[in-house]
Amino acid sequence: MSIRFVALESALVQSLQQGAPDANGQASERQISPGSGIPCRHCLGHVADGEPFLVLAHRPFPAPQPYAEVGPIFLHAQPCERGEPGATVPRMLASPRYIIRGYGADHRIVYGSGQIVATAEIPFAAARALEDPRIAYIHVRSASNNCYQCRIDAA
Repeated sequence: MSIRFVALESALVQSLQQGAPDANGQASERQISPGSGIPCRHCLGHVADGEPFLVLAHRPFPAPQPYAEVGPIFLHAQPCERGEPGATVPRMLASPRYIIRGYGADHRIVYGSGQIVATAEIPFAAARALEDPRIAYIHVRSASNNCYQCRIDAA
């Protein structure tokens, strides 16, 4: 099965960059990048040293419900190009491993689908997971903090 890594939608990101409230109804925090470890969920790259970025609460689900986790993400403070959906592991995924977790069409966790995977193995593990007919899509999350990174869909 072919997969594609999917960045946040540009319309959502542009509204947040222009001051729209985050998933908690709060203004985004603005900080300056120290040069490492600041992955932008829109361009799927890193925020460079000295560049401003936003820290905000994000709920990567269409509506609140018990499984719709809210957590912190980073975005470039200035407009950036959306990362093209593709099968290649995005540059921003620079840690040695991540959690991948499957969700059903109802946007709820498919129990038993979560696993910690070495970064280079994410495409293979995600393709195998998406063969399960209960799984509609996958989230890639930080293995240490559970922060949302990006989505994986079947291509």
